[in-house]
Amino acid sequence: MSIAKINELLEQIKNDRTVPKNVRNSIEIAQNDLTDKSKDALVKINSAISILEEASNDTNIPTYTRTQIWNIISMLEVLNEKQKRKKGN
Repeated sequence: MSIAKINELLEQIKNDRTVPKNVRNSIEIAQNDLTDKSKDALVKINSAISILEEASNDTNIPTYTRTQIWNIISMLEVLNEKQKRKKGN
């Protein structure tokens, strides 16, 4: 899974009008972090994970959207592990 694909999935959630505005704003911040060329890949991924975990705890978020966000977090965690292994070599 690539960051570009994850951004596409985040974009779908961001454009869903049933998602609370504060969650959509958090998703936009996570997207900006993921595409920030000035940051290290591990920093970008960890920042996005943190933001999305916080967003998924919103009490007004639809259940389906919460599940989507959890799935995206899992994808980011896989990327995070790959980046750690790459840096370890």
